[in-house]
Amino acid sequence: MNCELQETSAAREHKKLGAQLGLFSTMEELGQGLVLWHPKGAVVRFLLEQFSQSAHMLNGYLWAYTPHIGRSQLWKTSGHLENYKDSMYNPIDIDGEEYYLKPMNCPFHFLIYNSELHSYRDLPIRMAEFGTVYRYELSGTLHGLTRVRGFTQDDAHIICTPEQMAGEVSFALKFSLYILRSFGLSEFKPYISTKPPKKAIGSDEQWETATEVLRNAVADAGLTAETDEGGGAFYGPKIDLKLYDALGREWQCGTIQFDFNLPERFGMKYVGSDGRNHTPYVVHRALFGSVERFCALLIEHYNGDFPLWFAPVQFGIVPIGETHNDYCKQLEISLKKQGLRAETDCSEANMREKIRRFETQKVPYMLVAGDRDIKRGGFSVRSRKHGNLGMMTLETLSEHIRDELEQGKPKYIAGGESI
Repeated sequence: MNCELQETSAAREHKKLGAQLGLFSTMEELGQGLVLWHPKGAVVRFLLEQFSQSAHMLNGYLWAYTPHIGRSQLWKTSGHLENYKDSMYNPIDIDGEEYYLKPMNCPFHFLIYNSELHSYRDLPIRMAEFGTVYRYELSGTLHGLTRVRGFTQDDAHIICTPEQMAGEVSFALKFSLYILRSFGLSEFKPYISTKPPKKAIGSDEQWETATEVLRNAVADAGLTAETDEGGGAFYGPKIDLKLYDALGREWQCGTIQFDFNLPERFGMKYVGSDGRNHTPYVVHRALFGSVERFCALLIEHYNGDFPLWFAPVQFGIVPIGETHNDYCKQLEISLKKQGLRAETDCSEANMREKIRRFETQKVPYMLVAGDRDIKRGGFSVRSRKHGNLGMMTLETLSEHIRDELEQGKPKYIAGGESI
């Protein structure tokens, strides 16, 4: 990478933009690898999660919420204490029993499944949540939002019959591609991650069969995958979708994992058409991977210059003088009543300083109001894309932005295979 390109890429780096736009911060007082979402960053995250949750529920997913900790026995049953303990934090003593911060959400979803009897007619069951997990990462590997120690996954577990497994893997991959492409993320590299050389559950034959299912799903989606030898989870192989950051580095986001082991360990059953109990299969999958990492890559993808629908503050309102503050605050309230996001700068700074602040924060529109604007019942409009647009009223502004609000906005698709 030449120096000029490297400088341009560094300017798009999400840590720099996160500070400039007031989206998030990390700090020593909080602890390494932990993130504080500031109000503007929380809006970006909320919009992302709102779209994802609605898309999931439209496509057959059931929503769940689970605790942040679980008894040690839970993690013994799942195999995490045997195969994943190096990435887990030390136990917490509660009433003489050991509890662990959860590194994954799957055992909790299995407990929900086991809370009632299921028939083959109930399957597949697709259970999802935004589950916050905690994993120990070496301090030298931590980086902004892309590698942290506490993060939230758009996690789901699809519990199905063996006959449904291939179809559910294919659908999960299509759904993942739909989510990525909804945000204009079309440059990624798929990997098939195979059996780890040391810590793994299950026979070589099971792993080979499962890996072949994943390869077929990737081929059916029209993708060509590379092989990540030994990169699978301890309970099964996986498809990883890796995206690129501003410096061209790969980061794993979406993942779809085959699991023939944990259902047996948790004694999961369903009643088949023969009236007997059978063990289901499970697909583990996360489409963003983690909300934090996905947000980081979106910040860089947009260079912090979010489209109007996605901007944390859509309208920066600038009173020319102190006597115009009340008018501008009422304008802010009127915009919010229309479902728009506005912020008024009533500070003692002069007009140019206020405009500069909104420009630095890449606010799509600035509305400036002084005596002449107020007399005419409007405000002067400045667009980041098109410059000065002249005087408008709320009615003419609403008409002007109607189409722009829809540009780049993800479209909901329901109906499973239509994705």
